[in-house]
Amino acid sequence: MRARFVHLANTAGRRYNKSQKGGVCAMHEHALQFHIQCGRGDIGRYCILPGDPGRCEKIAAYFDHPVKVASNREFTTYTGTLLGERVSVCSTGIGGPSAVIAMEELHALGADTFVRVGTCGGIALKVKSDDVVIATGAVRHEGTSREYAPMEFPAVADYTVQSALVAAARALGKPWHAGGVQCKDSFYGQHDPERMPVSYELQAKWQAWKRLGVLASEMESAALFCCAAALGARCGSCFHVIWNQEREAAGLDQTESHDLSAAIQVGVEGLKHLIRTDREAAR
Repeated sequence: MRARFVHLANTAGRRYNKSQKGGVCAMHEHALQFHIQCGRGDIGRYCILPGDPGRCEKIAAYFDHPVKVASNREFTTYTGTLLGERVSVCSTGIGGPSAVIAMEELHALGADTFVRVGTCGGIALKVKSDDVVIATGAVRHEGTSREYAPMEFPAVADYTVQSALVAAARALGKPWHAGGVQCKDSFYGQHDPERMPVSYELQAKWQAWKRLGVLASEMESAALFCCAAALGARCGSCFHVIWNQEREAAGLDQTESHDLSAAIQVGVEGLKHLIRTDREAAR
C-alpha cells in the first residue's frame, strides 16, 4: 500500500516552507508528490499532458507496456515506454493553475520534456474543425504565468519540441497549422463576453487577437511555457480544433468535432521524434 505522505529525513513541520537546500520546496521532499501522488521511479523523462483524466488511458494505449501509476483529483498518470524509453501521461485538469502543478511535480520526479495535447477553438478563418494547431507561442491573457515571469517575457514553445510536433504532423499527413494561440482563464469570458462587467475589454482584445493572426484559443500553454522556462524544461503544445466561432460568424462551413485522435497521434509521434533526436545528439 502506497503511503500518502511519507516524509524523508527532517521534513516534519516544513511542508510549505523553503528548505535550506538551494531553495527547493520541502513539499518535493515527500516520497509522493503532493497532488499527483507519484514518487521516484514512477515517471518517465518525457511526459504528455492532456487536460481530461479520461484521455489518459487513450493516450497510454499508444505506449508499450502502459501501467496506471496513480489517480488523485484531476491528476491521472500512466507510464510506459516508446522506442524503449520510459514515457508518461499525466492529466492536468482545466487551466493554467492545475497544469503547472502537474508540471512542477513531474519535473521534481525527473521529467524534463513535456507535450501538452488538448483541445482549442479556432480564431483564424483558415483553422477548421478537426485540424491540428501547434503552438509556437501563447498570448498571456491569464494569471498563472505572472507568477513565473514578468509580462515582458514571451510565452514560447521550446523549438525542438515544436519542430518535433510539426515533423510528426507532416509525416502523419494531418491538416495542421503552427503559430500563436491565445490563453485565457475564463471559458465563458470568451463565449459569453456580452454579459460580463468587463465586456468592453474582452471584446476589444478578442478583435486584437484576430487582427494579429492568432490561430486559436485555449487555456494552458502560456502558463506551461513560462513554467517550463523557469524550470529549465522543454515544452510544446498541439491541439485538436473542436470548432471555430469566427468561421461560424462568417457563414463558412463549420462543424463541431470531439475526436482527438489526430492531435494525440501527433503528440505521441512528436515524442518519438524527440527521443530519436535526443539519442542522436548524445552519440
